[in-house]
Amino acid sequence: MKILKSTLCVALVGLVATFSATAVAQAASAPTRTSVLPSGGGQALLDPSDTVILLLDHQTGLFQTVKDIPIADLRANAVALAKLATLFKIPVITTASEPNGPNGPLMPELKAAAPHALYVPRKGEVNAWDNPDFVAAVRKTGRKTLIMAGVWTSVCVMFPALDAKAAGFNVYAVTDASGDPSELASRTTIARFSQAGVIPTSTNAVLSEVHRTWNRPEAAQIATLYGLVSPHYAAVAESFVKAQEAARSAK
Repeated sequence: MKILKSTLCVALVGLVATFSATAVAQAASAPTRTSVLPSGGGQALLDPSDTVILLLDHQTGLFQTVKDIPIADLRANAVALAKLATLFKIPVITTASEPNGPNGPLMPELKAAAPHALYVPRKGEVNAWDNPDFVAAVRKTGRKTLIMAGVWTSVCVMFPALDAKAAGFNVYAVTDASGDPSELASRTTIARFSQAGVIPTSTNAVLSEVHRTWNRPEAAQIATLYGLVSPHYAAVAESFVKAQEAARSAK
């Protein structure tokens, strides 16, 4: 009995040592999240260094079917995401199922806002995740957090979002840079996102999570992006600038 107990103790000690060594090795190999501050702030937020923005089927023909958000807002929010990616050097991948068909070409503002964006043409697949070139392009970035937006939310965003989540990616769906034929379709899609672990978010939230602090050299450019998302904020900024100019002139 003593021999058996001794043998069990040795085995347990060896097992614990193995687990400890594995944990240390995993911790050492895990990428450092520079977006997490010593205070712990940012732990639950986006890490820009691990993020890819996927803009799916923002085709001008499809815009005519969108009823859950004003088209001007949809376009402005998609452009804001593209400009944010350019400012913070976040990879962007755009795609369309068939740009020569009735759905129309991609909105031209995206290429202007994100010149570094990679366009991946599809061969008619409705679900971008059905296209091996698109999936390969996403995997090639080496990043595991995907921010998706597109038209329609219930199809062009939802299908690849669910598949990417199943493949082990962290997926965010930007609902106000996307559009659907009805508010009911959009609400139903958001419910399905939540059930599947896809995180619904907004353009303003993505911008703010990447931004994090005004104490940075890009502050003025970031303020311009907020103006795209919220014209009222742009008016506030303009009023502030004018007030500052008036105060300086009065001295």
